[in-house]
Amino acid sequence: MKNIFLLLFLLIAALNLKAQMGGPHVGTNDDKGKITGVVTDSVTKQPVDYATVSIYKQGNNSPFNGASTDPRGNFTIDGISPGDYKVTIDFLGYKRHTIDHVIISSTNKNVALGNVLLAPAQNHLKEVQIVGQAATVENKIDKLVYNPANDLTSQGGVALDVLQKVPMVSVDINGNVELMGNTNIQFLINGKPSTIFGASITDALQAIPASQIKNIEVITNPGAKYDAAGTGGIINIVLKDNNVQGVNGSVNLTAGTRLENGNFNINAKKGKIGVSAFFSGNESLTSATPSSGNRTSNAGDTVTNLNQNGVSNFKRSGYRSGFSFNWDITPKDALTASINFNHFGNNSNGFTNNFQTTNIAGLMTADTNSVNHSTSRFSDNSTDWSLFYKKTFRNKDQELDVLYNQSSGSNNNDYSQEQDYTNVIFPPAGSIGSNPGTDKETDISIDYTQPVTKGFTIETGAKATIENISNSVVTQTLNNGVYLPNPFQTYSFNYGRRIYAYYLSATFSLFNNFLNGKAGLRDEYTVSTSDFPNTIIPSYNTLAPSFVLSHKLDKTQTIKFSYSYRLQRPDYNALNPFYNISDPHNISTGDPNLQPELGHNFELGYNKSFSNGANIYVAGFYRYNTNDLQSFTTFYPNLKIGDSTYTNVSLTQQDNIGKQVTEGVNLFGSLPVGKLTFRSNMFFADRITTDPGLPEVSGFTYRINLNTSYEFVKTLAAEFFINYRSSQRTIQGTNPGFVFYNFAVRKQLFDRKASIGLTAANPFNQYVNVQSNTYGPNFNQNSLRQIPLRSFGISLMYKFGKLEFKKEKEPQENATPDEAPVTPATVPTPTGGGGGGNK
Repeated sequence: MKNIFLLLFLLIAALNLKAQMGGPHVGTNDDKGKITGVVTDSVTKQPVDYATVSIYKQGNNSPFNGASTDPRGNFTIDGISPGDYKVTIDFLGYKRHTIDHVIISSTNKNVALGNVLLAPAQNHLKEVQIVGQAATVENKIDKLVYNPANDLTSQGGVALDVLQKVPMVSVDINGNVELMGNTNIQFLINGKPSTIFGASITDALQAIPASQIKNIEVITNPGAKYDAAGTGGIINIVLKDNNVQGVNGSVNLTAGTRLENGNFNINAKKGKIGVSAFFSGNESLTSATPSSGNRTSNAGDTVTNLNQNGVSNFKRSGYRSGFSFNWDITPKDALTASINFNHFGNNSNGFTNNFQTTNIAGLMTADTNSVNHSTSRFSDNSTDWSLFYKKTFRNKDQELDVLYNQSSGSNNNDYSQEQDYTNVIFPPAGSIGSNPGTDKETDISIDYTQPVTKGFTIETGAKATIENISNSVVTQTLNNGVYLPNPFQTYSFNYGRRIYAYYLSATFSLFNNFLNGKAGLRDEYTVSTSDFPNTIIPSYNTLAPSFVLSHKLDKTQTIKFSYSYRLQRPDYNALNPFYNISDPHNISTGDPNLQPELGHNFELGYNKSFSNGANIYVAGFYRYNTNDLQSFTTFYPNLKIGDSTYTNVSLTQQDNIGKQVTEGVNLFGSLPVGKLTFRSNMFFADRITTDPGLPEVSGFTYRINLNTSYEFVKTLAAEFFINYRSSQRTIQGTNPGFVFYNFAVRKQLFDRKASIGLTAANPFNQYVNVQSNTYGPNFNQNSLRQIPLRSFGISLMYKFGKLEFKKEKEPQENATPDEAPVTPATVPTPTGGGGGGNK
């Protein structure tokens, strides 16, 4: 792994050399030309802002380059090799304008198309077909954006299904998400935090339907404007919205053998006022998961062997709803208010057969068999609401943003367990526990952007985060056949955190745009309080620098280098000292004394696009963490909790280990071949963990997935996806590897306003077998879980309503908003639109 960055540099150098040497599809810089023009409304003679200009090789159906018009309708596309091209201009509400045989040659490098007139489409409604489709993966200077619009295998699924496709992101068999090999990720919804991620990230991601997601932004090295939390980085889930005139909406329904869900979205905008609402719900049907395990432990000359096998029945459900209001007060002042309601939860019940033998000096002294019946139930309810004000100014890119966001949630975690002995005369043992809690977070932020010169912009802002967590634990233990309150395991816990932040950053261009970059510094001061006994949490200040530098080798190649300093504050579950004793031989708890994890993240990326639509992205990374937060298991022959003593127990909780170094490479590639499109994402990393008192552990892991889609006709497509994740050695054992695959087909109907899809996940395997190993100084444990992932489903989608598009004349200086004339046009709902949600 130490040669990864050298190999990456050699790869970039080789590709760059090839580009510089020239080729039939690249050409030299001296040969390349450009196409310019201005797009104007043929009726009002006003410029058309943000029209899409696309360039095709003559005879091809896929564009290889393009641009958007500026506020005055101008566009320039340069770096075009000699050849015969077709140019198209599109904008919602207008007919497509096509110009054939635009010739670039050595004697005619610069082609001026002049004034291109776009005709409104209101008189040709039946002829208008507007298809908006973004690239599946967009690589921007500070983030990577995944657009799941044509992700067939995720249709009818949830956010976790979409995340499996996102470059640099990995999802394990239990729904845990990693970004560049790190699970400490800050999740956002529409750029804002939510308490739904505090109680259970996996359950929260299961409650968001895939059909409601517009795109997913991956920020591995966030800039100073973002919170410094999350040593893995930030994943921002952007939900669908619509801010176009008219009334429209969509309905999505899915029925399946494993998952059922549905969502409804409606949007309306008239003049300066827009509203939208949505409702979504899903339910993961009850599934039975067989499991087995063996643990051998020793204490002196006493060796205990525990064999367990059983079945757990699991069910999950959730729903989300929301409403948003948008008011364009003036052309330069906008106000957005939104409120969301979230609920999700799960419950399980099952039994475990326990066969325990104890040997002293090689002689068996005890043989105990028992059956443990257990149940657990988790639920979370939360409300998010926000008020956002945005002001723009006469100068382009000058902007003021003010945001007030509040998220409050209540959750409850209950369990019950009873252990009955079958071959010895012991009274039954058991307990019942309830752990209700609340979490409230308030965020107030102000951000200001000021352009200084053409290539230099300053951003600054401040933010205050106020979070309060409280919970109580009520436990009853079985005594002579009756459950009685246990005061030794009944307590309450309050935790408060205040974070005050200020940042300053600058965006710049150097050496005549040879190098573009962004650099900044964020200062965060954290104050934490707790009323848990013997717990004092010191305040601390964090200075978090960050930067990203980008250089365009040519129009098709970009290289960038970035760095960020990050920290991970322990989350709610890691701090909560509640003991989950649903299995008395495998107990878990939290630790309120945990310290934040600190990390240095470096990344070197290279992006290359080709004229046939193919592209590759290669990223090498190096991450160094201290106080690394990891799950750690300790074996106790006897563990006293309150006034109860449990025997032969594995206790699992998060711990601050010494340090961890992760280095690796992520490769993403997309290749269209006729009607076939291949996409692959490969991740290779080595994680070296050092904990004082324990040997250094090096664990190599890799993940490879392949996505293949085929378009039979314009309205019928199929897709196959397979994902393999290798096992990985950890500081205490081995995380399991697994393979997962699925198929999908989708047929679009009624001019793409509706569609029907079929999906099949792991159709040839009833279970995915997950084997793992955990060990310590005095124990070794192996386990096997058989997770039922085979499922079949059908999805239905329908979009309704019409959109009205207005091309407004730019207000003149000192003119009132009502003085701007408009030209209305009504067209059917665009096929790339749909969805509601909140933003």
